[in-house]
Amino acid sequence: MITQPHPTAPQADAPDAPVSGGASPSAGGRSFGVRARAGLAAWVRDLGLGARFATAGGRAGWTRTTLTGIGVGLGVALLLLAASVPSILSNRGERGDARNVPVFYEESLKPGPHTFLYVNGSTAWHDQEIVGHLLRAEGAQPPTPPGTTGMPRPGEMLVSPALRDLLRSDDAKVLGERFAAYRIVGTIGDQGLRGPAELMFIAGSDKVTADNAQRADRFGRTGESEPMSAVLILLVVMVCVVLLMPVAMFIGTAVRFGGEQRDRRLAALRLVGADLRMTHRIAAGEALVGALFGLLVGTAFFLVGREFAGSVTVWDINVFPSDVAPHPALAALVAVTVPACAVLVTLLAMRSIAIEPLGVVRSGAPKRRRLWWRLALPALGFGLLLPMIGKVSYREGSDLNTYQVAAGAMLVLIGVTTLLAWLVEGFVNRFKHGPLSWQLAVRRLQLSSGTAARTISGVTVAVAGAIAIQMLFAGVQDDFETHTGLGPSGPNIAVIADVSNNAEARHAISTVRGVHGTRDVVASIRSTFTLAGARPGTNDDNIETTLFISDCQSLRTLFDLSSCKDGDTFLTRDGLSTPVRPGTRIDLAPDTQGEKGVPRPLWTVPKSSPVVKPTGVAPGDLANAIVATPKALPIEKLDTPAGLSMRLEVDPKAPEALEHLRNAVVRLDPTAGVDVYTDVERNERFADIQTGLFVGATVTLLLIGASMVVTQLEQLRERRRLLSVLVAFGTRRTTLAYSVLWQTAIPVVIGLLLSVVGGATLGVVLLKMVDRPVQDWSSMLPMVGIGAGVIALVTLTSLPPLWRMMRPDGLRTE
Repeated sequence: MITQPHPTAPQADAPDAPVSGGASPSAGGRSFGVRARAGLAAWVRDLGLGARFATAGGRAGWTRTTLTGIGVGLGVALLLLAASVPSILSNRGERGDARNVPVFYEESLKPGPHTFLYVNGSTAWHDQEIVGHLLRAEGAQPPTPPGTTGMPRPGEMLVSPALRDLLRSDDAKVLGERFAAYRIVGTIGDQGLRGPAELMFIAGSDKVTADNAQRADRFGRTGESEPMSAVLILLVVMVCVVLLMPVAMFIGTAVRFGGEQRDRRLAALRLVGADLRMTHRIAAGEALVGALFGLLVGTAFFLVGREFAGSVTVWDINVFPSDVAPHPALAALVAVTVPACAVLVTLLAMRSIAIEPLGVVRSGAPKRRRLWWRLALPALGFGLLLPMIGKVSYREGSDLNTYQVAAGAMLVLIGVTTLLAWLVEGFVNRFKHGPLSWQLAVRRLQLSSGTAARTISGVTVAVAGAIAIQMLFAGVQDDFETHTGLGPSGPNIAVIADVSNNAEARHAISTVRGVHGTRDVVASIRSTFTLAGARPGTNDDNIETTLFISDCQSLRTLFDLSSCKDGDTFLTRDGLSTPVRPGTRIDLAPDTQGEKGVPRPLWTVPKSSPVVKPTGVAPGDLANAIVATPKALPIEKLDTPAGLSMRLEVDPKAPEALEHLRNAVVRLDPTAGVDVYTDVERNERFADIQTGLFVGATVTLLLIGASMVVTQLEQLRERRRLLSVLVAFGTRRTTLAYSVLWQTAIPVVIGLLLSVVGGATLGVVLLKMVDRPVQDWSSMLPMVGIGAGVIALVTLTSLPPLWRMMRPDGLRTE
């Protein structure tokens, strides 16, 4: 029996009650011998006492501290990675700009000792881009490309280490044929590469001439980039909020590991004289140690993981380990914020727990959670976002209050997580009947619904935020995409090469058509020329027309022809523009019209030219054009070298057909290009932001999975004795396993439903801000599926430890 304190003795929970030493616990609980003062000295003393409990509590104390450190450390590692993003982007961008050739910075540049000619020789190997520079020095002192010791001479090539290793592999023999004309004389250093896995080459070539290349005298891009539009800034802000909010949730959950054992220990301290404020500070001291240990663990995770950054490529993004360096100010903010948040979260959590000398009131019926303030948070968040409805436009510059958007989105997502605990509590209090496993799970959730809600709060926030931002991406993507009209519905490969006569054109076309796997090759030379003096007194001399030169095989694909032979000429009509008539003369050198003494080459449209109708696959600019075969208008009559364009497809069943095509084109002309088109071309910045979202989401999901595994193991560890007792009394292990699954499934289903409602509402508001409708409601389904999949995987991972903890040796104690 516990003796009650004397009526005149000071109460133990009075903040300023003196506690005398030497008394037994039954004498009112006065064995601490100190005065509970709430000043700075009391804080230091009690935080230090909590730190001692965390580090000197035996195996159980160290286990709890270790789990807390790992949980916090995973979050800290990701925060440090997020703090490194500015450094990563800056370093990659600087190296990319430093190696670019500013070919347009001075058009009047003359050949000199420092000048060189440049052609973009980039190619591809399957789905991997290979960045290529084709160079030819014009003087004796050309500049040195970044990452190299000198400009390669014709026939020489410098390659990145990744491309060198690829060319040496047995799987890239076809790629090796593409570079057979060059001899590898060195590698490109880190300063010339955006990442260690980048495929790049710098080659010297005699095929680079003043006619097909650009002249420059240095490396390095000049000028400033255009400012981002308000819509893109909105996307960036939302990506940051969505990716970092789950991290904050997990850190807040991790610092509360071992809460039930800690509360029982604090009840013992209350029994020997500690007041409520003192126990709160002691608990904060334990959390502070775990957070500081988590900082060390997270820093270690970050430093170790950074060394492997070069060997990891996520969504085509690859960086050097030296690039992954957190900004000093952001790193300091993480170092200060994480421990401070650990103390604050613990103090707030302790306010809802009544720790008394005879036990913890949490073990009884908990007080019902209040709803009003949980609704006030998202209401306040939407209150910050609603005034910006219709005021964000990609056409009006970067006029956006980023702090207001970030604060509003964060409040909405925090409100979603606070509602989760209230909904879980309300559900388990109403649905109590069912199988034994269900009843065990529901009873456990009734006693610790807050813990269950905290466990999946990060997933709820991640899914809700992902749904909102996915809806935003889907709503604005039409503003940043261009439909090319190419792709699956037509030829999706283009070959562009320079030719100077018909023989070169015929050779190039026959070479491409001879590659195994190519089909539907449509070749043409398209130029715009001016009509010359067809009828005096009219404006015919001011009319421009498209001149289209191609062979009969290609023309039959583009036009409805009754017959075609080399030497024929055709005309097309669109019914809107002034048509070109038979007998009209074409000026083949319009740029020389103003020069005296320069003869103007003219060509007359044959009077026998019939009018033909373009087919559905013909380009739109051929609706009012002159169509000629090579014999009717030889290419060499044109004033400048003509560009030969070939559109084609490759047979998907032909192995390496596209790679063999690229090899054939390089043998024809190293400066020629092979472009693979898709139906949609995306704005580069929009695509970069979306790629950043995918990279960040991948890393965040990995953190979610790892953190949930740690959380699940910590909860099982706290309940291992209870599980062993139930097994010892005859409870089947499968029943306990199903109860654990129910304990996870109930809050998961509620959390995912809540995330769908909250995320969809936030997404609609964001779309209203940019004045765009909802494009696709089904875009949220993959996010829900990913969230459910992560939780299911974590639950299955926790089953083997669960079976081990249900053994009889779990009844042992220290």
